Amino acid sequence: MMEGGGWTGMAIGFAIALIMSLVSFYSGDQVILTSVGAYKATREQHSQLINIVEELTMASGLPMPKVYVVPDLSPNAFAAGRDPEHSIVAVNEGLLRILNREELQGVIAHELSHIQNRDIMYATIVAVMLGVIVILSTMFRYSLFFGGSRRSSRDSGGGAIVILIGLLLAILAPIFAKIIQLAISRKREYLADSSAALMTRNPTGLANALNKLYKSSTPSVQVNEAIAPLYIAPLKGKNAQILFSTHPPIKDRIERLNKMAYKI
Repeated sequence: MMEGGGWTGMAIGFAIALIMSLVSFYSGDQVILTSVGAYKATREQHSQLINIVEELTMASGLPMPKVYVVPDLSPNAFAAGRDPEHSIVAVNEGLLRILNREELQGVIAHELSHIQNRDIMYATIVAVMLGVIVILSTMFRYSLFFGGSRRSSRDSGGGAIVILIGLLLAILAPIFAKIIQLAISRKREYLADSSAALMTRNPTGLANALNKLYKSSTPSVQVNEAIAPLYIAPLKGKNAQILFSTHPPIKDRIERLNKMAYKI
């Protein structure tokens, strides 16, 4: 049989999974904000950002989301939350540095469109759950590593169970990553782009913003497998292109927005 410590570790791991499932629904946005070190935007320091969010929420009929800033010089932004009444919009410091008002308005409209279309609920929940899978997988690996030397030949069956569980979790982690990518799929990104263009009546603003994000060479400090697909654009950094294999090419998005400029 498996040693008592192994079963205890498994019980603790699944308890964590259950708790995090509830947390992902009710406080998933806060978990994500904490993971990127975001802080709340203030009128004293971020008056333009807050004014833009207020203008667009009034125009779209959405409730005012909480606005945060991420201490990351890579230009990017994301939205999260379980519904429009409990939503957040977060922008990187790098985004505020390189975009003008018109471009920032386009990015914020894109994120508000995700909120309006309720993309954020699925993406937020799955992002947190992927984090749980990674935690459990790590726990089982440590359990196997530290417990392996204490197992005798009589415990080989229990050890095999631990190995099997660890392998299953290792397989589940990339599957959950794919689910996240599907939650914010190509079609939903295109829909958010077009919705933002209609919200601002200015497709060029978002197109120019995406062009700046595309040309930026600043690496992100937040290349996180669980939350990377939430961002408006692929993160710059190690393995970032792999994580965004299903994210629409920015050049294609820019082209579509430029075509919309002639129709609005």
